[in-house]
Amino acid sequence: MRKTKPKKRTILPDPKFNDARVTRFVNDMMWDGKKSTSFKIFYDTMDIIEKKMKDAEDTPLEIWRKALDNITPAVEVKSRRIGGATFQVPMEMRADRKISVGHKWLILFARKRSGRSMSEKLAAEVMAAYNNEGGAYKKKEDTHRMADANKAFSHFRF
Repeated sequence: MRKTKPKKRTILPDPKFNDARVTRFVNDMMWDGKKSTSFKIFYDTMDIIEKKMKDAEDTPLEIWRKALDNITPAVEVKSRRIGGATFQVPMEMRADRKISVGHKWLILFARKRSGRSMSEKLAAEVMAAYNNEGGAYKKKEDTHRMADANKAFSHFRF
């Protein structure tokens, strides 16, 4: 599209929590267009978190939000080819990309976990991310460490 940028579609809030970010997460988790299944997995996850973290003063939705904030990266490295050599150049991420990468990492590492159902695996990964541990948090730390190690090539940004 040469002339105009496509306009951003507005995402409607979910029925239970009335939050658009929940809907976006559910859309990222969805397979084969099965949105109702994805919503059921998410709401079951919230119930599991509520049962397992009774002593926490936060609601399950606040726990999920804090977990996402803990695993959302701020920088990433991109490969740039300069004069025959390829450099890993650290770059800051756009706000919407941060959100989508955080969602994708949480879902990816939840799917890799061992467990009975997706809602149990997702709940375990959310609780781990809330406590600054788990696969998604480790991925964020590795990404930040890689960007820090390649800070010398940041002048190749353009």
